[in-house]
Amino acid sequence: MDYKEYLNNMERKLKSYFDIERDYDLNGYPLDLYAKYHFRNERYVLSKKFVVYGQENNEYIFIKYFEEVGEISLKEYIDFLVKSIDILVEPDNDHMSSVITGVLLTNHKPKIEVIETIKKFKYHKGFAFGFKGWVDIRLILVTMDGECIVTNKKGKEVSSVYCIQ
Repeated sequence: MDYKEYLNNMERKLKSYFDIERDYDLNGYPLDLYAKYHFRNERYVLSKKFVVYGQENNEYIFIKYFEEVGEISLKEYIDFLVKSIDILVEPDNDHMSSVITGVLLTNHKPKIEVIETIKKFKYHKGFAFGFKGWVDIRLILVTMDGECIVTNKKGKEVSSVYCIQ
């Protein structure tokens, strides 16, 4: 399977729930696939005009193909994921959580140092001591040839979605 087939498969899997854009540019960083999901839940009294509280949950997926994933390209991708929080996440009283999933596609299994960096990566940020929600980052590496998938701890929750079938 080549990466274009993989992107088509992922688009089919996600299109029911996510708004999807191909060849998207986010703040000068080109992505092969960008998907976003917004969910809002409200409680109200008597009428929908009288909202007691609201909760928003968001998920953003960035899929990027790399010829080869090295330590430098991985660091640049992680920096992009962290900086994207300032662009995408708007913490307010209704914001509960946001999850950013960064998927790296490559043809061959990278060096063990890169794999260990992905496994150890952890990012959690709370806004106003959690009163305005939080954001987590999932990091996933998918290889086309060995059908290998490597994730950080948060990425294991959704690893089955991104595996090659």
